[in-house]
Amino acid sequence: MRQQIATKTGTGSSNILTTDTYISPFNVGFGVVATGTVNYTIQHTFNNPQDGTTLVWYAHPTIASKTDNQDGNYAFPVAAIKILVNSGDGTATMTLIQAGVVGG
Repeated sequence: MRQQIATKTGTGSSNILTTDTYISPFNVGFGVVATGTVNYTIQHTFNNPQDGTTLVWYAHPTIASKTDNQDGNYAFPVAAIKILVNSGDGTATMTLIQAGVVGG
């Protein structure tokens, strides 16, 4: 898969990055760069963001309420991932790569 990038400046949610849940093993890695004053949480959903259902978001188990650069992963399928900026006027930028997709 090509790199996907989500960015958010100020409070609120970034754009949603979708994943391919049919790849086995699933394997998604990501890194977040924090600039300025920012407190952010990486969130994921199991709902399909393309079918019109209400998305229920869950915080990543270790990348929640962070203020500095972080990296993490998802070893089991999730449908989509985003950044939630909890506070601050800085920026959080996440780069995501999913293994196993050629030419994504």
